[in-house]
Amino acid sequence: MHQPIRRRAAFAAGLALTAPRLARAQGADWPTRPIRMILPYAAGGPTDVIARVLADALSQRLPQRVVVENRTGAGGNIGASAAAKSAPDGATFLFTNTGHAVNRSLYTRLDYDPATDLVPVSIIAESPMVLLVPNDLPARDVAGLVALARAQPNALTYASAGSGGALQLVSLLFLQAAGLQMQEVPYRGSAPAMQDLIAGRLHMLYDAGITAFPLATTGQARALAVSSARRSAVMPDVPTIGEAGFPAAAFSVWQGVLAPRGTPQPIVDGMQQAIAAALAEPALRQRLTELGAETILGNSPADAQRYVAAEMERWQGVLRAAGVQPQ
Repeated sequence: MHQPIRRRAAFAAGLALTAPRLARAQGADWPTRPIRMILPYAAGGPTDVIARVLADALSQRLPQRVVVENRTGAGGNIGASAAAKSAPDGATFLFTNTGHAVNRSLYTRLDYDPATDLVPVSIIAESPMVLLVPNDLPARDVAGLVALARAQPNALTYASAGSGGALQLVSLLFLQAAGLQMQEVPYRGSAPAMQDLIAGRLHMLYDAGITAFPLATTGQARALAVSSARRSAVMPDVPTIGEAGFPAAAFSVWQGVLAPRGTPQPIVDGMQQAIAAALAEPALRQRLTELGAETILGNSPADAQRYVAAEMERWQGVLRAAGVQPQ
């Protein structure tokens, strides 16, 4: 028996135990053809890498391959729109991140509704950001940075990578929580911002742990805090932003899988079950941890729906308070 046939038989047997309504509801086992996972961001970034790791794991579990397709542009809206307009037949899903919860508040002329046209299947993981400052900045901790910024309103700079990006969002959270005024400096990504930080031309950068921690451990910059609610296992001596006195600035970048509205619930449940089973594998969990995903979820569709709704509400308030105008 060939391997794809064995996988199909094994998965069908598993579904018979975990989701017996699926075959009856669809008239055939799902999936019957390759699954397209649309990723609305560029190849090579953290979200892309995590999506491909998960897609490979799902391809080993499902009777059909899961293929990642990058559809970039417009802050993730081109790919999200393509997924939302796809047939709700279980052949197309969206793999996205925190930006999905922000776009409804950032853009006024979307041709889809992020809140209703895509149905959360599961939140995959959460990853902390790291608050970095240059070595020559006279601030040894978050309290020192806050004191420095308060003494010189709008004199210090922080990096963003465009409206609604993680670098901007987590920085806005911190500035609001601490009551600070700093100048935003836009970059095309965190890499050029990191170079300016090392050179002392930038005063504050929040970056993903996978790239920020090596910068700190090699002494090229100073890590003052992690944005997550708990300390990182990679650098446990770095306090959380809550421990530094600003729990309202806690933030994690999340990645999740969504389906087009109207996708039958048995298919949504079947995909979530496959995701949860894949995330239970120690090797996959270890790989995701290496990629900076320190909290691995794989939660239910109902929990994922509540999670995304809460995120949309949160970021609407943050952007409004920061005076960010919808485009």
